[in-house]
Amino acid sequence: GALVVLTVISIFAVITVPGFGTTGNVQNTLLSASFPAMIAVGMTFVIISGGIDLSVGSVFALGSVLSTYAVSHGRGFLPALALTVLVCTVIGLVQGTLIARSGLPPFIMTLAGLLGVRGLVLSITDEGQKVYVAGPGSGFVKLGTGSLLQVGYPVWIAVLLFVIGYVVLERTGLGLSVFAIGGSEDAALLMGLKVRRVKIRLYVLSALCAGAAGLLQAAYSQSGIPTGGDGYELQAIAAVVIGGTLLTGGSGSLIGTGCGVLLLAVVQNVINLGAFGHIDSSAQGVVTGLFLVVVVALQRYVNRTH
Repeated sequence: GALVVLTVISIFAVITVPGFGTTGNVQNTLLSASFPAMIAVGMTFVIISGGIDLSVGSVFALGSVLSTYAVSHGRGFLPALALTVLVCTVIGLVQGTLIARSGLPPFIMTLAGLLGVRGLVLSITDEGQKVYVAGPGSGFVKLGTGSLLQVGYPVWIAVLLFVIGYVVLERTGLGLSVFAIGGSEDAALLMGLKVRRVKIRLYVLSALCAGAAGLLQAAYSQSGIPTGGDGYELQAIAAVVIGGTLLTGGSGSLIGTGCGVLLLAVVQNVINLGAFGHIDSSAQGVVTGLFLVVVVALQRYVNRTH
C-alpha cells in the first residue's frame, strides 16, 4: 500500500510541482530522508517485537553532540565513532534490560529515556547554548558531505543498513524470534526462545541506529545541534506504521518501512515546493498532518483491496 501511494504521489508531483523531478531535488530529498531512515530501521525491529522506543530522537541528538565534541577536541573520527557507539550501546542496554527483566512497559521506560537523554544533551551543551563544530576537510566531515555517483554517503549508508536489516529480519534466527515475540510472547517462551535476550538486543540496536544517524547528520552539518532529532521518534514510528508494520507487533517489513520513509519525505517536499511552501511553518504543520491522514487512508484502502 505504501509503495502504491508513494508511486502515485511521486508521479503526480513530477507532473504538477515545478522542480520536484530535478536531479538536485531528488538528491536533496534522499539525503534529508537518510537520517530518519536509519532510525526507522531500529524502530521496525522494536515495533515488530511488540515494543516501542520513544528515546531515539534524544539519542540522535546525543550522538550528534558527542561525535562533534570529540572531533572539535582533536580526537579524530575513530574516537568520535567509538564514543558514540559506546554511549548509545549503554543507553540501549539499560533500557532493554529494564524492559526485559523488570517488566517495565516499553512506552514508559523509553519515555523516561527520551527525557533523561535529552537532559544529558542539554547538560553537555550548557542548556543548549554551546554548539560544537567540526572543522572542514576532516574525515568526519567528508563522511557526511561526500558523495558516490552523485549520491551522498549518508544515503548509501542508510541503504546498506536497510539491506543488512532486511537480511537479519527475514533470513536469520534473530529475525524469526522478533516476529515470534511480537506475535505472542508467551508462545515464544514456550518455544524456548530467549525472549529477554532478544529484547535487550533490539533496544541496543535501536539506540545504535539513532546514534549513528545523529553522527552522520553532525558530519553533514559540521556541527552538533543540541535540539537536533526533536520529533524524530514520532517521524520514525509514522514511517514504520505507514509501511504496514502493526503497532501490536508480529507483522511488518523493512521494505514497507523504506517506502514509509520515502513517502513522508516526498509529502514534505511536495508541500515545501508547492503552493503551501509560502505559508508559515505552523500552518505547514497542519497541512502536513492532514496530508498524512489522507495518505494513510489511501494506503489502508489499497491494502484492503489487495
